[in-house]
Order: sequence, then structure tokens, then C-alpha cells
Amino acid sequence: MERALYGPEGFFVAGAGPAAHFRTTAHAAPVLAACILRLLSELDAALGHPPVLSVVDVGAGRGELLRGLLSAVGELQVVGVSGEPARSGRSGLIPARAGSPETPTTTAAVGTAPSPEPVTAAGLPLADRVRLVAVEKAPRPDDLPPEIDWLAEIPDRITGLLIATEWLDNVPLDLAAHTADGWRYLLVDPTTGEESTGEPLSTGDAHWLTRWWPSGAAGSSAATPDDSAGSDATGPTTSGFGAEIGRTRDEAWAGAVGRVERGLAVAVDYGHLRDSRPFDGTLTGYRAGRQVAPVPDGSCDVTAHVAMDSAASAGERVARCAYSLVFQREALRALGADGGRPPIALAGRDPAGYVRALAAASTVAELTDPAGLGGHRWLLQPVGIGALPVMARWRA
Repeated sequence: MERALYGPEGFFVAGAGPAAHFRTTAHAAPVLAACILRLLSELDAALGHPPVLSVVDVGAGRGELLRGLLSAVGELQVVGVSGEPARSGRSGLIPARAGSPETPTTTAAVGTAPSPEPVTAAGLPLADRVRLVAVEKAPRPDDLPPEIDWLAEIPDRITGLLIATEWLDNVPLDLAAHTADGWRYLLVDPTTGEESTGEPLSTGDAHWLTRWWPSGAAGSSAATPDDSAGSDATGPTTSGFGAEIGRTRDEAWAGAVGRVERGLAVAVDYGHLRDSRPFDGTLTGYRAGRQVAPVPDGSCDVTAHVAMDSAASAGERVARCAYSLVFQREALRALGADGGRPPIALAGRDPAGYVRALAAASTVAELTDPAGLGGHRWLLQPVGIGALPVMARWRA
């Protein structure tokens, strides 16, 4: 899986990038960028408006999210050092912040009206302090704006926001199969996809499975292999039950959280919890917009849902701060993406703005659909700060 995804000819390294094969939350700009900007504004205040506020996108694809965020930051209106709204050359006074008591938040506001810009005591606006960093194994895209840094590894000592959108589901992991003599690794031929069983699990993987995949433990004790099926060529008979060992994802997330000195780490991904693990796992492949067999030959995405509670626990141990875990639809609504249609009167006053607002409403509907991207979970792990206001605005 490591070689198929991140080797020299791997799926995420070679070719046009993941956006050519599937759509993720990170590709839904500018609505997502506007929501992240609101989150960033709250984080900036919690950190005391530091001179450099980093935004580190882990598993950045080809930089889609940061491109949108760069555009959103560029649209910010500067607020005077006194805190009074400055005047805009286009529209006079800057409107009240979206989501404030004076201004109900609408989809149009999410897509087109950034909040007034916080400043430091020295008068530096947010746009002058934000550092955008993409972390990705692929080479830097030729058309990436120069304002976005491009790194192969997560930087150290981050002050600001670390965000990983559909990264953990592509952190390579091992699969386990239950056999007549206990759990063994599931092996796969990287050319044909043919599966067989291998060695017994290591102590660490067996411990993880016992603690975090209890339905697997229960299933294994109750499972009775069909002896009439015989054995495969390299291992004992399997019971038909599989499990995905998320220990590598826990370690990856804990490592990412450990790079944040002060700030917030956010993971956005498909996932499941301890009491509702999928019976036969979630491993699958994607290519050119279609779900395919997860053959690890580099031709397709190979992905499995994330044990979000296990990863959250690992990150919490590093950060020593409580985490929050919510569905994406709740997170985005708390950040102002309500999905409401714009008033029809806007079509007469501003036809182009009405069309943009309709498009934003459609994007919000996509991002919050529980059967699609709205089924993502957001894991928010503060580091060295208290809970942000947005974390009090959603249901746990």
C-alpha cells in the first residue's frame, strides 16, 4: 500500500493528482475556504494574533484547499488598529461579521463576504501574517502560487492550524484475517489482487485490535471456519471476517499533532467508532470517478475508513488537551455554511451575485449531505490553547 500510493510511480505521486479521480471536501472551494478562514480567525484570536500564523495542509493533493484559502485571505478587508471598521473602496463600511447577532449567516455570506481582518498590536492584518504550507509527496505543481510553500514532510514547531483532509484514510495500514488458529495478516498480490493469509499478528497489532476493534474480537470468538473449504496456499482457513489495523494511523496523527507547538490540528475523514466498526472492513479503490478493486499496483487510490476515536485518543495523549469529534455537517454549519438559498430579490439587484450564491448553496448541500461528504467526521485537537468558540456551537 505504501509503494502503491507513495512510491515513485505511486497514485498520489505520479499523474494528474487525486482530483482527476475523485472529489473530496478539499476540492469544494470557495465555500470550504471561507469556513476555514472563520476557524482560522477564531484560532488567531486564541493565540493572541501571533506574528506568523501557519496553515499546514497535510496530504495537500495539488494544493486545492490552500489555493482557495489564499484567495479568501486576499479578499479580507482590513480593520483599523482601533478596532473600528475601515472603509472599503468598493462598498463603503465593511459589513458586520457573518454569524454575528447583527448579521444572520447565509450561504451567500459564506462564499463572498469574509470577516473583518484581526490585527496584532503592531497593526499587522491577518493577510500579512498567514503562512500557507502544503505537505505532499508529489512534486510541486508548476502553477502553484508562490505564496504557498511546498514540503515533503510536516514542519516542526507549528503555531497555527494543521489540517488533514482525507489524509489518514490513505495512511498505509495492515489488514487482519481471522483463521482457525487466530488472527493473521492478510496478504495481497500487488499485480492480481489475490489475497492469502500470512504470519500471526505482532503483539502491538494484536493489542490494538483487542482494544479498538471489539466487534472483531467478538466475531472471532464466535466464528467457525468452514473446514470443508480447505486451506489456501500460504495460510490457514479464514472465517471470512476482516479487520483494518489502525495503529499506523494513530501514530501518524499523533506525530502530526506533535508538530503543533500551539494551535489546532484538524483531521477530516470518513471514519467509524469503536461500537460500530464495519464487520468486514472498508478497504476499497477509486479510479477515474469509479469504485474499483483495491489492487495496490499504483493505478488507483487504495483507501480505508479511519478509526477516528482511536486516532483521537492517540492525539489527545500528545496534546494533553481534550478533543472534539463531530460530523462535517455540524462543523460547517457552526462555521456559517447553512445551505440556505439566496433571496429571489437578489436576482433582480445582482444577477451574477445570485448565481454565485446559488452555486454556493449547492456546494454546501454537497458538503453536508450525510450520505456523501457530510458523512465525514471532523476531529479537532487543540494544542496549548482552550476550546475555540466554534467548538461550543455544535452538538457533540
